[in-house]
Amino acid sequence: MAPIEPLQLTRRHFFGQSSSGVGVAALASLLNEDACGKAPGSAGIEGFPNFVPQAKRVIYLFQSGAPSQMDLFDYKPKLANLRATELPDSIRQGQRLTGMTSAQSSFPVAPSKFAFKQHGQSGAWVSDLLPNIAKISDDVSYIKSMHTQAINHDPAITFFQTGAQLAGRPSMGSWVSYGLGNDNADLPAFVAMVSGSGGQPLYDRLWGSGFLPTKYQGVKFRSVGDPVLYLSNPPGFDNAARRRFLDDLGKLNQIKLEQSGDPEILTRIAQYELAYRMQTSVPELTDTSQESRHTFELYGEDAKKPGTYAYNCLLARRLAERGVRFVQLFHRGWDQHKNLPEEIAKQCRATDQASAALILDLKQRGLLKDTLVVWGGEFGRTVYCQGRLTKDDYGRDHHPRCFSVWLAGGGIKPGVTLGETDDYSYNITRDPVHVHDLHATLLHCLGIDHKRLTFKYQGRNHRLTDVHGNIVKQIIS
Repeated sequence: MAPIEPLQLTRRHFFGQSSSGVGVAALASLLNEDACGKAPGSAGIEGFPNFVPQAKRVIYLFQSGAPSQMDLFDYKPKLANLRATELPDSIRQGQRLTGMTSAQSSFPVAPSKFAFKQHGQSGAWVSDLLPNIAKISDDVSYIKSMHTQAINHDPAITFFQTGAQLAGRPSMGSWVSYGLGNDNADLPAFVAMVSGSGGQPLYDRLWGSGFLPTKYQGVKFRSVGDPVLYLSNPPGFDNAARRRFLDDLGKLNQIKLEQSGDPEILTRIAQYELAYRMQTSVPELTDTSQESRHTFELYGEDAKKPGTYAYNCLLARRLAERGVRFVQLFHRGWDQHKNLPEEIAKQCRATDQASAALILDLKQRGLLKDTLVVWGGEFGRTVYCQGRLTKDDYGRDHHPRCFSVWLAGGGIKPGVTLGETDDYSYNITRDPVHVHDLHATLLHCLGIDHKRLTFKYQGRNHRLTDVHGNIVKQIIS
């Protein structure tokens, strides 16, 4: 093989060349150059959005562990007179049980011990556990008729994030950034953050890109040390040295690209460049010292502490301001199989104020109109008690047949309550909404026809909604 001639190229010249013929367009798109006439940020797929979007970005407040719908949003006053009675077979209808309650000989009804009130012009019923979310009821749409297929946490969480119970599919945020690109060249299109303790493990694949190109995977922000791994230069290695290193590494990657034509090399080059820009953009993003006293009063004192749910909600607003396309917050600890009254109260104290504050903050800054916010877990909880039912204590098992979520912002009709369940909060009686339907609706708000957002893999055109999904028109503004 003939030796490769040394590359006598400037950095800008090198980025403009590729023997495979895709270099100019692909690198310009990845690196936010002007060669293709694109605005700053990375472009999505040609033709997307498919129609005028109402939302430009998504903030998903995922409550990992499955909040109990009948203790928070699904008010069931008739249960008070049914306390400790057996759940009728006509209600359970042979539903499969988890291994945690399959050995129980009795399934006593456990009414919520918390009071509910109606709020706002919409008259939405909300538990006293959520006084701040209750105050924003006229800004949100409650769905009380969500249902899913999985009955255990990991497949259920995976299903919500990827549209499939088995691992390996692209996450929701990856699909969105693949379709629409990013509005900020200096930050990732998709950011994930985790708060809370205990509960189910949350794996990096939940914000992974699956079979999509790896540039679409989410970037996890950490609460300890650098927000992003290896963001800081090592001792004795300054920014000028890093710039020279990246330029030389880029040339080596370009040579490899010319030899193999592997498109993942383009991603690698672009991600190195993004990481370099993030050395400036991320510290500025995470420095909340200039936020006003009013902001911290709104979100609560925990918003000053990295790693808390409140801090992550504040950071989500700052990411939205900077054009980040998809922000996913995961908060653990809602898996309350026992001691539910005490544990759910703790979770609500940790999340209620900041969840409502995010809506109010986005609204006062004019961002809520084009930012879609979603709150919810992976399934619901059973009306029957897991374990021993006492006067003051009860637990609840997993329940995929019905649960509650809420949405607000871009494209969502405010002040709506959709769906009904039976008197036991066990079966849906009106307006069922499946996970695929929710995904189709979120994409619709972003201007995406969920049937057209596809990627061919192993001979099949895949999509987030698989072969399902209907837009929930009742909550679309």
